Amino acid sequence: MKGIKKLLALLLAMSMMVFAFAACSNQDASQSQNPSQDVTPSNEPADSQEPANSDAGSATGDYGEFTTVEEGKLIMSTNAAFPPYEMTSDGEGYNGTGFEGIDVEIAGAIADKLGLELHIDDMDFTASLEAAGIPFTELSDVQANPRSGKVYEGIDLVRRTGADFLLALGGGSVIDTAKAIGFGALYKGDFWDFFTGAAKIEKTLPVGVVLTISAAGSEGSDSCVITQERGNLKWGCPKTDVIRPKFAVLNPRFTCSLPAYQTASGAVDMMAHIMERYFANTPDVGLTDRLCEALLKTVLDAAPKAIADPNDYAARADLMWAGMLAHNNSCGVGREQDWASHQIEHELSAFYDCAHGAGLAVILPAWMEYVLPHDPVRLAQFAVRVFGCEMNFADPEATARQGIEKLCLFFHSLGMPITFDELGAKAKDIPDMVAHRAEKPGGFPFGGFVKIQPADMEAILRLAAGEAQ
Repeated sequence: MKGIKKLLALLLAMSMMVFAFAACSNQDASQSQNPSQDVTPSNEPADSQEPANSDAGSATGDYGEFTTVEEGKLIMSTNAAFPPYEMTSDGEGYNGTGFEGIDVEIAGAIADKLGLELHIDDMDFTASLEAAGIPFTELSDVQANPRSGKVYEGIDLVRRTGADFLLALGGGSVIDTAKAIGFGALYKGDFWDFFTGAAKIEKTLPVGVVLTISAAGSEGSDSCVITQERGNLKWGCPKTDVIRPKFAVLNPRFTCSLPAYQTASGAVDMMAHIMERYFANTPDVGLTDRLCEALLKTVLDAAPKAIADPNDYAARADLMWAGMLAHNNSCGVGREQDWASHQIEHELSAFYDCAHGAGLAVILPAWMEYVLPHDPVRLAQFAVRVFGCEMNFADPEATARQGIEKLCLFFHSLGMPITFDELGAKAKDIPDMVAHRAEKPGGFPFGGFVKIQPADMEAILRLAAGEAQ
């Protein structure tokens, strides 16, 4: 950490319950189509594309000499608020430490092996930074479906404080915000230029991640999605390895406090990431087919367990690892990919500010139904290998439809919506959603499996709304 001048930590400062509420609440369509006022940086970009090396904005002060080393002691610094792993004890706790839990016992065994006395420091994340003497500035209140305003705020903060490293603590929205701040802070113009194609991402501040939500896979991906409040445009930046995080801390216990709805929404999102790669026209991709199918079956198994028992560590671990593998392109190597469902869902969440996973639960089955005639055998393969349907060789379309039905039933079993009505969307807004998509440069056609034109997008949305094709 020696080379770090200043660290900008993006935190979900609200509780997870509040976050879940904000992520899945539905706005009136007229409200969501009237974006908030322009939010732009308060300061002009610096003359240099590099942030200034300034001590302004440090939240830590002067710590002087600090050490956690004491002779004869093994010191464990932790936030003792994660039962059954670390927690304060009502009694003396483990060997009189005042703490107990699985990790405490492991640390105790290590201390015994080394012939040392275990000492436990209970501290939160920021306290650990302060203890290590690392100056940092905190940027909080990142929203689901992350907004441009927070990116502009972060860029301004980086330039004022001289931060040279971004640490994202949270899920996909926090990570995507950090990514956008990272490449936006080193650019003299508007960061949105990278999303319109007016500029190319060539460098960024390094981003690290402490993941708290298994869902988006942004901790390993080469992209980010931001909603530009001028025009309410939910767009992704061009994919590039430049913005992949430098590291990601994946500790399943950090996800045990997630509400069921957020866990379910995350499971749908990672399934969608896999399916966007699975439904491809590329021949002879048997290996990655099986990788995709194994991951999908893992999510089918783990998600209900994690919802039934939020402290099921094994289920949480499977979901966290699956979310990473779903979107670091392990499943997409050598394949033409689709991404039509994501593009359509971006309009849903732009209009209604719904949870991304919930929107995908509505769009995915409708998209599958619409494209089924293109390659019924591939959709039937999905039904057989993922959901265990019996293959009807005389009528693969019937098998494919069984798979779609089972997918819908699974989403429903998690508490996810599968129709416009359940999501709170309105069929009357469909033409506006299609027109809104057309505002994006190169907005049509999109999709790799089937090229989606405006009429196709409207038809898929009407299927999702429950209207017959």
